[in-house]
Parts: sequence; structure tokens; C-alpha cells
Amino acid sequence: MKVGIIGAGAWGTALGTIVARGGADAVLWSYDGAKKDFDGVVSPANLRVTTNMADMGECDAWLIVTPAAFFRNTVRGAAQYYGGQPVIVCTKGAEPETGEFMSEIMAAELPAARDLAVLSGPQFAAEVARGVPTGSTLATRSIIALQTGRDIFNQLYISPSDDIIGAEICGVGKNAVALICGYNSVAAAGENERAMIFTRAWDEVAQIGIAIGAKIETFLDLCGIGDLFLSATSATSRNFAGGMAIAKGEEVVGTVEGIFALSGLIRRAAALDVETPTLAQMQEKMGLK
Repeated sequence: MKVGIIGAGAWGTALGTIVARGGADAVLWSYDGAKKDFDGVVSPANLRVTTNMADMGECDAWLIVTPAAFFRNTVRGAAQYYGGQPVIVCTKGAEPETGEFMSEIMAAELPAARDLAVLSGPQFAAEVARGVPTGSTLATRSIIALQTGRDIFNQLYISPSDDIIGAEICGVGKNAVALICGYNSVAAAGENERAMIFTRAWDEVAQIGIAIGAKIETFLDLCGIGDLFLSATSATSRNFAGGMAIAKGEEVVGTVEGIFALSGLIRRAAALDVETPTLAQMQEKMGLK
């Protein structure tokens, strides 16, 4: 099997590494020809980098791993080379301008992709690349996409789900809550307050999810509480570290998806008539309103 990975940042490179390690030929598309190098990780011989998007047309399956802010334009650029392959979306987050999830963008920009899945879970890229045991939710309503995902990700523990929108809102929500938790690790009055805000914020995310058709059990899966635990308790998480920086009055370094996720969740909640007082209060406290 030949797998095309669209996006060569840390997460795309990590996935390309384990896909190749699992036996598939991995073709990693990079807009500038570069990929992420991980300390102590040897790049497999069957992982190659290309700058030619047309190479994706020769692949048996696609993984799309570009940041949410560039997802739409990347899919538009790839669409002319699409030939009906299963597509697994590995990007977490929502489009900053619209608040749309990646599956919603896929429906608009690549409606021919019938065998669609979403991969989400507690996954630090460097650990995945090093082969640290990792589990992920694979959400899909397609038997073909599920089997393809199992074959491709044979280096991961896969928890299957049919709740695509639930997996996506968990990915968006954990970014926002991790940002809040990072902020409160510095600014909260004590551990009791941190725990209270953490719980109330995640409950509000779940209420938004339920309002758009997500299943409550998805929030207890690897893409939900699993990813939340990883991201909301460690400064290794960009979102947690970003929240800490805001609380300290320091510059936020790099892309912090939680900032966009928080505003997007609040906008979507308002449209659904779902109350989110904790999310709104934290947005104001952090000066992000």
C-alpha cells in the first residue's frame, strides 16, 4: 500500500514515520520540501518527501495533516488529484475564520471523498515517532475507511467510533480547555479553583457537542478525556504552554489552536442557544475577547 500524507509538520512527519514503519510506502507532501526531524528517530527508507501534490494521486489512501488555518486551501489544491481513495483527517481544530470543523470543510471542498475518517486522541508527535505506545479514536461511518485506518495505523491502538462530529469537537474542545488550564496553572487562586473551572469548561464543550449531534460516550473515549488529560496537564502541550504565557504576560510562541478554538466554540454555542458562561469568562480573563 502507498499512503500519501499531506502536511510535513511534526504531526505529519510522525504519522509518516509510523506508517512507513508499519510496512506501507509513505509519501510525505511538504510545501517547501522540509520535514520535522525528531531526536533519536531514524527516518524509514520507505518514507520519502515530495513537493509535488500530483504524487498524491498515485497513493491508495490519504492522510490530511495540515494545520486547521490552511486546511481548506490545501484540500482545494489537492482536489484535482483525488481519485476516490479513503481519506483520514488527522487535523484537530476548527477553521479560525468560520469555526467549521475539518469534516465540514471536506464536505464543501472534496465532496467526492465518501470513505472519510477522523483520527484523534492523546498523541504527542515526538512520542509517536519514537514508538511510544499510543491510542487513538478512528471515527468513521465507512467500513472501507475503518479497515484502511486499521491497516495503515497498525503501530497504534485504534478505538473505532462512528461519531465523526463528536471526535472533532473533542479535538477542538480539548485545545480550548488546555489553554484555560495552562492559564489557570499560573493565575488560579488554588487547585480547587483549577479543578472547578476544568470540569465546568469541559461540560460546556460536551453540551455544545450534544447540541450538534455528538454522542456523550465519545467524550469518554481516547479522543475525549484521553486527549484532554494529555493536553490539559502538561506544558509539553502548545495550548497549555500558551495559556501559561498569557497568564505571565509573555509572548505566545507559535500556533496555539486553543485561542481560535475558544472563540469558535463560543460563537457556535451562541448559534445553538447553548450557554457557556465558563468559556466566556475565561476568554475575557485572558484578554482574548
